[in-house]
Amino acid sequence: WLDMTQSGPRSSKSGQFRLQCDLSDSSVTMNVAKSGYRVFSANSSVACTELAKKITERLGVELGKSVVFQESNRETRVDVKESVRGQTIFIIQTIPRDVNTAIMELLVMAYALKTSCAKNIIGVIPYFPYSKQCKMRKRGSIVSKLLASMLAKAGLTHIITMDLHQKEIQGFFSFPVDNLRASPFLIQYIQEEIPDYRNAIIVAKSPSAAKRAQSYAERLRLGLAVIHGEAQCSESDMADGRHSPPCVRNTTGHTGLELPLMMAKEKPPITVVGDVGGRIAIIVDDIIDDVGDFVAAAEILKERGAYKIYIMATHGLLSADAPRLIEESAIDEVVVTNTVPHEVQKLQCPKIKTVDVSMILAEAIRRIHNGESMAYLFRNITVDD
Repeated sequence: WLDMTQSGPRSSKSGQFRLQCDLSDSSVTMNVAKSGYRVFSANSSVACTELAKKITERLGVELGKSVVFQESNRETRVDVKESVRGQTIFIIQTIPRDVNTAIMELLVMAYALKTSCAKNIIGVIPYFPYSKQCKMRKRGSIVSKLLASMLAKAGLTHIITMDLHQKEIQGFFSFPVDNLRASPFLIQYIQEEIPDYRNAIIVAKSPSAAKRAQSYAERLRLGLAVIHGEAQCSESDMADGRHSPPCVRNTTGHTGLELPLMMAKEKPPITVVGDVGGRIAIIVDDIIDDVGDFVAAAEILKERGAYKIYIMATHGLLSADAPRLIEESAIDEVVVTNTVPHEVQKLQCPKIKTVDVSMILAEAIRRIHNGESMAYLFRNITVDD
């Protein structure tokens, strides 16, 4: 009955139907042609927008027009100043010291873009907050799982991040997560900026960091050392709820099963497995926040004969008195990326150096928008990196 050669009312109806189809097809084509991508920053502070500006400069696009601010009662408000209908939106959110405010800014902006009919909302979160709270600890909670659910509910459809504290965090999300690596940039810094790096040795400040250190050592063709026997409680001691029942119970009535008694753990004296005498010691980790562990490790390495000590980390949170402690310690240099803003800390301590990773973040955005494979960004990358 769609034959246009027929005469009469059927023919007119058919022609009207075909015309409507053609108009709808042309409107779809116009929408596809108009669709593109925009990059927004979800931060209210100027220091946190520096990374977003570097990424947009590399992409050759302008930063999206939006206003993010705090009301007088500390409520977060977001106003998007341009149309985002049918477009792919990338929200760049760096995490300052006020972590919870940054999370609310990201959630509110994502929801504002969702209700403004954005096609896809992709979060670029170089440092994923609450990533250390990814295991059950006694009667605590897995906060990173909660945050993943909140981001999905707010409207995010994809996340680009870098060096998650535990790679298993990707399983908490109901949408794709690209966990980029900073190790190529840090390794390049070692090769170009550390004189006589061939005489260096890669150091893991704890056995749990040995895999990452081993990956660096193998790529740089260097030796490996591990510091064992930390004075503080390690994270693995509270990894689950096995110690959650109270130590003293009321034994009246049925006593239940008699389980074997486990002996309490006892930390051995601090030792260095590996020869660091007369070498440059390079400690590698993913996060440097409370620098007490790193300062203690540097003192041990100095006692064992290391004549220079470097610390390489992806995320330089550097909280509290970290700049002062680094300046007064045996550490010669701390190298971190710009996933977290730390300009104030650099002014307080000249030992802190920064490696720019905006290049790989911009390339990830470009590839996702163009539908290209992300495999190039992970070439020669292993699980332990």
